[in-house]
Amino acid sequence: MDTGSLPGHSMRTFDPAACEPRHIYKLMAGIIVPRPVALVSTVDEHGIANLAPFSFFTGVGSVPPTVLFCPTLRAAGAGQAVQRKDTLHNVEKNGEFVINVVSEALAVAANATAAEVAPEVDEFELAGLTPIASEAVRAPRVAESPAQMECRLLQVIYTSHAPGGGVIVLGEVLRFHIREDLVEDFRVDPAGLDAVGRMAGNTWVRTRDRVELIRPK
Repeated sequence: MDTGSLPGHSMRTFDPAACEPRHIYKLMAGIIVPRPVALVSTVDEHGIANLAPFSFFTGVGSVPPTVLFCPTLRAAGAGQAVQRKDTLHNVEKNGEFVINVVSEALAVAANATAAEVAPEVDEFELAGLTPIASEAVRAPRVAESPAQMECRLLQVIYTSHAPGGGVIVLGEVLRFHIREDLVEDFRVDPAGLDAVGRMAGNTWVRTRDRVELIRPK
């Protein structure tokens, strides 16, 4: 098998075992693009709301409707254990969360919720967003989001317990909420949804440049 590159294109190969984790993260964030953004809302055991964006996020299956997002573990300091993000702590404690779709109009506010703040800080207030009650879970939804999914935790899988380790949070969707003008016969209008995604670094991307490809039979 030819493992070389196309004429005129040379390839660089990286062995993760020989690279620093921060460099591997940059490679993954640059290759796995564009990534949809899940603005995840939770509540802690004291009822304080939390809101944070995650771009390692996707759907899994429709029976039952299942989604996942992936927080990463952070170093807590020299000689200290790794630190879980507030979102992960809340999900593991309460077993529920809401995924709010991020439209372009919501992007700046969603980015603001990525700030490192104390657990008692309400990111809804920080970002100027409006919490509204959910039907099946305690976590609030983001009123400004064009679509939301209320989820019950199915499973948490740790790929590693080291700093930079990934955590897969699997949830079953109990309720879909979609702005009325965006859905007809269960089909969602992509132009109206106007979802944004993440690239590498600080770069985000719009989803307005679309092509149609007919799937072969």
